Amino acid sequence: MPVTPTYPGVYIEEVPSGVRTIVGVSTSATAFLGYFHRGPLNTPLRCFNLGDFEREFGGLHSEDEAGYAIQQFFLNGGSEAWVVRVAGGDPAASEVTLQDEAGSPTLRVFAGRRFRGNSVPDPGTWGDALRIEVDYDTVDPSDAELFNMVVSEVAVRDGRRTVLRSESYVNVSIDPDSPSYVVEKVNEDSKLIQVERVNGAARPAQTGTTGIAIADATPFSNATQLSVSVTTSDGASGPFDLTLDELPDPGDAVTIVGAAPAIRRALERAIRAEGTDQQNPYLAGASVTLQAEPGGGRRLRVLAGGDSRGDFEAEAILTFDDDGASGATDLGLVTGTAVENVQQYSLGTGTDGMQEGDQQGDGGSLPDQDALIGNFDDKTGIYALRDVDIFNIVCIPGAVAETMTDENAAAVYAAAESFCEAERAFLIVDIPIGVNEISEVQNWLEDANIRHRNAAVYFPRVRIPDPRMDNRLRSVGASGTMAGLYARTDGARGVWKAPAGIEAVLRNVQDFDAKLTDPENGVINKVGINALRQFPIYGRVSWGGRTLEGADVQASEWKYIPVRRLALFLEESLYRGLQWVVFEPNDEPLWSQIRLNVGGFMHNLFRQGAFQGTSPKDAYFVKCDSETTTQNDINLGIVNVLVGFAPLKPAEFVIIKIQQMAGQVQT
Repeated sequence: MPVTPTYPGVYIEEVPSGVRTIVGVSTSATAFLGYFHRGPLNTPLRCFNLGDFEREFGGLHSEDEAGYAIQQFFLNGGSEAWVVRVAGGDPAASEVTLQDEAGSPTLRVFAGRRFRGNSVPDPGTWGDALRIEVDYDTVDPSDAELFNMVVSEVAVRDGRRTVLRSESYVNVSIDPDSPSYVVEKVNEDSKLIQVERVNGAARPAQTGTTGIAIADATPFSNATQLSVSVTTSDGASGPFDLTLDELPDPGDAVTIVGAAPAIRRALERAIRAEGTDQQNPYLAGASVTLQAEPGGGRRLRVLAGGDSRGDFEAEAILTFDDDGASGATDLGLVTGTAVENVQQYSLGTGTDGMQEGDQQGDGGSLPDQDALIGNFDDKTGIYALRDVDIFNIVCIPGAVAETMTDENAAAVYAAAESFCEAERAFLIVDIPIGVNEISEVQNWLEDANIRHRNAAVYFPRVRIPDPRMDNRLRSVGASGTMAGLYARTDGARGVWKAPAGIEAVLRNVQDFDAKLTDPENGVINKVGINALRQFPIYGRVSWGGRTLEGADVQASEWKYIPVRRLALFLEESLYRGLQWVVFEPNDEPLWSQIRLNVGGFMHNLFRQGAFQGTSPKDAYFVKCDSETTTQNDINLGIVNVLVGFAPLKPAEFVIIKIQQMAGQVQT
């Protein structure tokens, strides 16, 4: 603020310089719409690599090309993708309702995360592989509202049951007034499930078979016979007689307190041995745990093992019968005194034990025209990208799926082009499978009527190894590959360089659906269709740089991709970099600051080689003064800034002229 001198001396005052540096925006953040295994519907998530995509959306989906396009994007140099999951039909998330020990509903659990209040947070069959374990071994076992919960996502890898991801929630409470309320803690932190409490319910029952508390010095006979029955959703098997013959004391009896660890090991070993003999995977993987109880007692829990062969739809319930000896009674595992439950609560499958109201997951069907386009106000389909701060390229491989008609594809791309124009983004159009002749792609493009300066199309489709089909070649649209190439070219040379030429090698592309000759290339090039070619030494490359307004007869100023993308880059950068101008006094001091800052931004691009010309005055101009902003504009609160640039256009045709020298007469 201005200094008011009040005493003799030296005063310091900082004077604003008016310099507000304009920073260029990104040029290759790419948005993909597709049908994936998992992930929230109509909610854009940012992925920086293939690992992020696989974690959030489940990786490649054989029915939809979008996953392959994303893979190609990252393999060809892309670094930032916004992915939107869309689906048709009636998608549903896997659900299950847990019960308390009295058999009353207590917690409703469903797969996924809730985004923006979506009613279906994360639909799909992936949620059927979620398992939940509950125990009461909390910091205060006497508190009847506390419990521990472990959530696991399981799968079969090399024939073995594997936990892919797990989450632990320790000392959570069923009480809504508790600071460790389970609903709030899980819903805030979990990436696997969301929970809802059933009003008035108690905590969910422990999983496994839980015995009564064992008093101190309880006698227990050596070599006690127990009979165990295992009931699964596939039916009942057993009973099996177990002999506990490995207790440490050879005497007639031992006390529970002293022998508890040995009893646990003996019971566990006996159950597993019986399971191995009977080839029962539930028994073979059984485990026994000891829990502390109020008053110093101990409680035994028996957990049946999972099916190592991958049958997760069946979960075991163990019941123990007393043979008249003291063993089963002393352990508290006889029917009537034990709490029997499933080994693990399982979403989407089965209603055995203390669980009910299950809902199997359903990923819906391949998206149709309506699902891909979506609704502007509801932010669904392509309009879900309204929540993204900035994206520069859009790919919609599902628009040309085999389930879509040519009319559907045209409608999707028309809506996408309009949206991209509003968002200053660029659309890469795919062509349908089976369009392998130049006459076919010309007819398809003519019928689709999707000519636009913010779009480009590439022919033919590319063939890439499919990891889901033993790396056999699969035909996919070129949008993902080209989006990655755009990003690679932008990083190496700048957005003003055409993503084409001998440097524009297509990575992970092993073949094309059609081979183009030079004359055929010439036919499609003049109508604005970019060619993908294969050359000796250089390999498979992009060999075209025209927009869909690039047909010769259109004579458009936006004929070339780098020119159009550079203009979009300038527009977005200046739009964001001049926000500070709003509500500033509209007069020469403001205009001079605008000229200074915009001129600095343009000059920096000139030095990088973004424009034609050997001097700044030949390359660009920035005009903001009383000529661009009249008094009437000032009265209306308008300031006009005129920015011009001389774009670099690609050397599409290189003509070499050779002249034969006539014999020179010697003199």
